[in-house]
Amino acid sequence: MSRGSIGLSKRLNDYIVGAHTAEHPVLTKLREETASLPQAEMQIAPEQGHFLAFLVRLIGARTVLEVGTFTGYSALAVALALPADGRLVACDVSEEWTSIGKRHWLQAGMAERIELRIAPALETLEALKREGMSGRFDMAFVDAQKSEYDAYYEACLGLVRLGGLITFDNMLMSGDVAEPGAGGKGVAAVRALNARIATDPRVDAVLLPVGDGMTLARRVA
Repeated sequence: MSRGSIGLSKRLNDYIVGAHTAEHPVLTKLREETASLPQAEMQIAPEQGHFLAFLVRLIGARTVLEVGTFTGYSALAVALALPADGRLVACDVSEEWTSIGKRHWLQAGMAERIELRIAPALETLEALKREGMSGRFDMAFVDAQKSEYDAYYEACLGLVRLGGLITFDNMLMSGDVAEPGAGGKGVAAVRALNARIATDPRVDAVLLPVGDGMTLARRVA
């Protein structure tokens, strides 16, 4: 979320982001344009974009899947970290929001690395399986409808390779996941998925207080 990482003071967050988080100038422009939208809090924080790019480079990812693109900040951060022949498949339902991203992807010279699919994400994920993409993705990033997180998790497990990563955003839900009975269906869905991932033998995982909480699940089976 664009407000910064959960639990940090503004001074400490500014120290992390301002002094120690590199940001491509087109990412800065995209973040600033998105900040004027009523839905601006849906955008990831700069340190999250930097972290995703770091993960791409760390695991040598060449093919990445994104579920939930909004105005395209995370997609651009990932695309910039991919090798020249890398590919990002981005899933969203909004032509309006993603059109903002497309302008900036083009400006950054990354448009050819990003394949945007406009459709309900679960339909796109099933289509990718039919296209023979099971086990072909190195990494997936999920930041979409929280009530569908469990279904996204199962679909992504079938699409990422062994040793590949699935990364989820908003896994702390502003702290509500730690308050029994707090929140609505979205919080309950995230709380349930946190519990499931923690005991799922198909992955090893870590939940980090970056942004609004990010879970990294590495497929091991």
